[in-house]
Amino acid sequence: MGDELVHVAIAILYRDNKFLLQLRDNIPGIAYPGYWGFFGGHIEAGEKPEDALRRELLEEITYTASVVSEFGLYSDAKAIRHVYHGPLTVDLNELVLNEGWDMGLLTPEEIRAGERYSERAGQVRPLGQIHQKILLDFMVGAEK
Repeated sequence: MGDELVHVAIAILYRDNKFLLQLRDNIPGIAYPGYWGFFGGHIEAGEKPEDALRRELLEEITYTASVVSEFGLYSDAKAIRHVYHGPLTVDLNELVLNEGWDMGLLTPEEIRAGERYSERAGQVRPLGQIHQKILLDFMVGAEK
């Protein structure tokens, strides 16, 4: 793989003016350990970003998104993030968390503050910086 950037597909899922995020496992060596971030993951060879997103959502939270739309691309030194958005059409208790430490619907205030308390972790945990930036960009666009 060498110096190629990893391509990932991630989802901004929203319900009642809140945004679904995953508290990533607190395991050294993974991206954003112990941080709040989006559900999604790596795009496999030959896979379309939207197909990867749908596969990851099913694997991570047993969720089949009815509608997702492209939001944009966000790149840094480690990854190219294909960002999609769509409504969360089920209650949180209907999702099964198969990956991550916790999940929750974050308010715009929590996103702006860059942190949220997790019952499972028993502590306030930060948002991943890129995840916060993407959500802030999305919220600004939604206000227009």
